[in-house]
Amino acid sequence: MAAPSNTTLTYQSVGNREDLTDVIYNIAPTETPFLSMCGTTEATSTKHEWQTDDLAPAANNKQVEGDDAAAAAASPTVRVDNQTQISSKTVSVSGTQDAVSSAGRKKELAYQVSKRGKEIKRDMEFALTQNTTAIAGDSATARQLRGLEGWIATNNSLGATGVAPNPINNTAPTDGTQRAFTESLLKDVLQKCWNNGGDPDVIMVGGTQKQVFSTFDGGATKQTDSKDKKVVATVDIYVSDFGTLKVVPNRFQRARTAFALQSDMWEVAYLRRFKTEPLAKTGDSEKRMLLAEYTLKAKNEKSSGAVRDLS
Repeated sequence: MAAPSNTTLTYQSVGNREDLTDVIYNIAPTETPFLSMCGTTEATSTKHEWQTDDLAPAANNKQVEGDDAAAAAASPTVRVDNQTQISSKTVSVSGTQDAVSSAGRKKELAYQVSKRGKEIKRDMEFALTQNTTAIAGDSATARQLRGLEGWIATNNSLGATGVAPNPINNTAPTDGTQRAFTESLLKDVLQKCWNNGGDPDVIMVGGTQKQVFSTFDGGATKQTDSKDKKVVATVDIYVSDFGTLKVVPNRFQRARTAFALQSDMWEVAYLRRFKTEPLAKTGDSEKRMLLAEYTLKAKNEKSSGAVRDLS
């Protein structure tokens, strides 16, 4: 088959308008569950410091009648710290590009600033949850904060050869032999948190461990109603012997760790909160710098726990 002679076809026409949808589709995830969970506070120096304390172990406290008073041994507070980290993105858009009519956005500069802002939030979530140590930095080395993996020193479940971190000595955890995530491992960590005074309310896991977690039955029998024609194959709330916890998946944390977190014991301390600064104009373009300077504050790491070295 062929078109009749002298039929005007689209292939030769030059006046047809383009069909460009006025929408830009972007499915890159922007959820930042740990950053969103944390409280916020202010830092006043690049080295942010605070103190933790503990009570003496409970004992059978008995005294001889009429005995002379003796002072109990006093233990000093523990001084801990973290370094602030700068996260930034720079946008540069030519005057011409910002003036032309663009599909999906009114102004290119505003679109790029919005996009880079989302990227910085993702970068912050990544930095806050990683296995990193604090780096003070110098003129050639960027400062780095100690991430979540490096804070939880007390309440851990470790694979063979795994070693917990030591935030006081600024030592990162040593990864051990990986093993399957089980409910008994989680229960062990939750009990350790409780024994040390913690009250976790959030379980944070990567995608793989979230699917494994949804197979935990918690001693309950799952039931379905055939009338619903619906299968529920997830667990979003976990009721443990030591409290009720919300189960949150995190795309940016390491897949090999499951965290049990007491949310009110974690803060992001900002030396400079997120802002957009115009940069000096050096030609026919507009430049913007997006920046935040922040660190992770573990008010008391004994409040939370980690099941590490998961396969």
